[in-house]
Amino acid sequence: MAQAVSPPRRHLDAVPSPRGGDASYTAPPAPRLVDSPVFVLSSVRSGSTLLRVLLNSHSRIRAPHEMHLRTLHVHLSREFTADAMRELQLDKDELEHLLWDRVLHLELTRSGKDVIVDKTPPNTLIWPRLHRCWPNARYILLLRHPGAVIASLTDRRTDPDREAIEAEVLDYSEKLEAARQSLDAHVVTYEDLTAEPERVTRSLCDYLGVAWESGMLDYGTKDHGTFRPQLGDWSSTIRSGRIQPARPADGTAALPPRLAELARAWGYPVGAPPRR
Repeated sequence: MAQAVSPPRRHLDAVPSPRGGDASYTAPPAPRLVDSPVFVLSSVRSGSTLLRVLLNSHSRIRAPHEMHLRTLHVHLSREFTADAMRELQLDKDELEHLLWDRVLHLELTRSGKDVIVDKTPPNTLIWPRLHRCWPNARYILLLRHPGAVIASLTDRRTDPDREAIEAEVLDYSEKLEAARQSLDAHVVTYEDLTAEPERVTRSLCDYLGVAWESGMLDYGTKDHGTFRPQLGDWSSTIRSGRIQPARPADGTAALPPRLAELARAWGYPVGAPPRR
């Protein structure tokens, strides 16, 4: 089984953090209702829905469907609105952060639980902003062999474009590696999660500061909401209610050089490089 390699840490300032809004003023962070949310960072097609339902089966952990916080935006509709917000020590980014925080807090309150996990894969692409919004956030990095991710995306799409799929997987993988190098995150692999679910979920519970519960492994008996497109995996595999073995990567399939490099850094075997 693949074992993720623990990387050296580097300072967070080394990671670029794109900003929106008025560049002439940066609002200070306001207090958060949810101080330490948990974010699962992963590529698409990496088993994040399985991880979500296992965590959501815990009596103290709320892991709802993909929330897509990054697509919730605030529109300052008048010329003077930015000035008015600035007088309140707010800018567009911080207003959006307050909205995101309120959504998490509302969902957590409704659930009656005390730990919230957001597993939206595209969060991986904006993790520096999540870190800016919640300095005390915790992160679970869910890795999967890039070759298996490519194969899964290829099978899922009606008219797959191999080059575009490889570029998409590389984008996610680069962001994951930057997070792996920079954050004090808990790293798991999809392959280990499916092969040794008790061991992996026990380690996750230790990281989150909750006692492990055997019911986590029987997720099919719990209510996890609707499985449908844009909210997570909706395949027959996840609907089965059972943890099923991960589809292995094709050991003979070559990866583009950078993806192969990242796969090796994560402890995965990689085939020969493609011929030029």
